[in-house]
Amino acid sequence: MLRTTLLTLLLWSGTAFGAARGPVTPNDFKGSDTQRIQAAIDAARTTTHTVTIPQRNANGTNFWMIDEALRLPSEMTVILDNCTLQLSDACRDNMFRSDNVGIGIENPVWNHDIAILGVGDAVLRGAVNPRATGDGLRNLSLDPAPNHNKDRSSYGTDAGKPGCKQKSDWRGFLILMAYVKGFELKNVRIEYAHTWAVTCERVHHAELSNLRFYVPQYRYVDGERKHTFNNDAIDLREGCKYFRIDDITSVNGDDCIALSALDMGPAYHKNGDIDSFQVTSCAHNGPEDDIEHVYITNVKTNYTGVALRTSDTASIHHVYIDGVITAADPTVTPPYFGSPYVILVGNRAYGEPTKTPRIRDIYVMNVIGDGNRLIDIKSPIADCVFMNAVYTGDKADAAITWRDNTRALSTNVHEINVVKAPSSAR
Repeated sequence: MLRTTLLTLLLWSGTAFGAARGPVTPNDFKGSDTQRIQAAIDAARTTTHTVTIPQRNANGTNFWMIDEALRLPSEMTVILDNCTLQLSDACRDNMFRSDNVGIGIENPVWNHDIAILGVGDAVLRGAVNPRATGDGLRNLSLDPAPNHNKDRSSYGTDAGKPGCKQKSDWRGFLILMAYVKGFELKNVRIEYAHTWAVTCERVHHAELSNLRFYVPQYRYVDGERKHTFNNDAIDLREGCKYFRIDDITSVNGDDCIALSALDMGPAYHKNGDIDSFQVTSCAHNGPEDDIEHVYITNVKTNYTGVALRTSDTASIHHVYIDGVITAADPTVTPPYFGSPYVILVGNRAYGEPTKTPRIRDIYVMNVIGDGNRLIDIKSPIADCVFMNAVYTGDKADAAITWRDNTRALSTNVHEINVVKAPSSAR
């Protein structure tokens, strides 16, 4: 990763390998904003391997409108130089996607060394009036209910339109990386993603840092509040390994960071399936698809913090969490009925529930939260430590909530300096 970053800086300054040319930019090309950025990426893959998107668009504006996914190959760095990229209202696609996955790609190959680096004020934004929002299990509606709606709907202008898909899918992720070895995302602000803002599937050796999210579970369209659902900030799915996630500040409508190793059944197993909520197979193929060695530090959120979920055929292990704070934001309407947890360990909603510890070697420290629970344990776990945790809320009986018989089925779990201390301001 360090090699990639240093090489990027050298190429950007035009000093590497005696290069005299400046960076490749979309202002060097003709067409729509999307066509020009993709043309710059395609040109850079055989030259500098670096594209700089500047603040000033050659069309006279200070933003770039994206109509379809910008596809990133191996050895590609995109520098967002004080620029704003926004999905158009006509777009029903990701903003950035690794070019090795997509509709109908049943046998994806591995990409490597992809970076998206912000300089100054770099902003990535969803559409003003999106065609589809919500995860892949959501039905589109022009007026979804504000909370737990029975039809699992989410806002989208494609609702009811003949010939338009009436469920959301993985195209709603703003940034989607899959089968990538070496990924960096740094110094970017993300606003109003259509569902999960940054999603990684089977990605190894990644660094996500200095990221700011504003992805509440609603948006205003022509002055009317429209409800969107499952607005996570960062999602790690099957097979994600060796991640460093640091310095995250988020207003999110669902999990700030979700680690999910789930085997969701044959209906979702095919790579490139447009009807899935993942672009890669949801099948869990053994240890290669476990989530492991993830380091999460310095997280501040208004809602839920970090969630770890597995099914009975999958595993999450060796996760290190240091410094997660949940504090309600009075300017943002909280989803549902307030923050359900700061740390969630376990799963009952997706796939087969675990009967034995499938989540192990989890080390959590320096956690503070004011929601309905602080640490919520829903599945058996093993070899875990929870240390220096303060629950400032008053709805749960203790800082750690053990559901049903999960405590009896867990082994070698230590609770050190874990306290309930409700704030007097409540």
